[in-house]
Amino acid sequence: MRVEEYREGSTLVVKAEMPGIDPEKDVDITVSDGVLHIQAERQETAEHKEKGGYRTEFRYGSFARDVPLPSGTKDSDVSASYRDGVLEVRVPVDEQPATKAKVPVTRG
Repeated sequence: MRVEEYREGSTLVVKAEMPGIDPEKDVDITVSDGVLHIQAERQETAEHKEKGGYRTEFRYGSFARDVPLPSGTKDSDVSASYRDGVLEVRVPVDEQPATKAKVPVTRG
């Protein structure tokens, strides 16, 4: 599954191409240990066999993708939507100020 990810303000947006699936039945999205896990399954509903052969180039089966999340993500506020064959997952990220510390060097 092909994905794209980008930041939109304080939200990480992950989009995944998933044409031909039922998002309510065929998609499972979880967040654990700083990783967004997207799993889906595309099932073949009808088989078209005709005299002289059968050919399909469609892909069926399960597929998954793991996306590492930046620190400060809010796992409880993750949302997902599906439109026109594209799954969009939005993950809020707390903007944490970068800390800077001076490290002293000693002579050894």
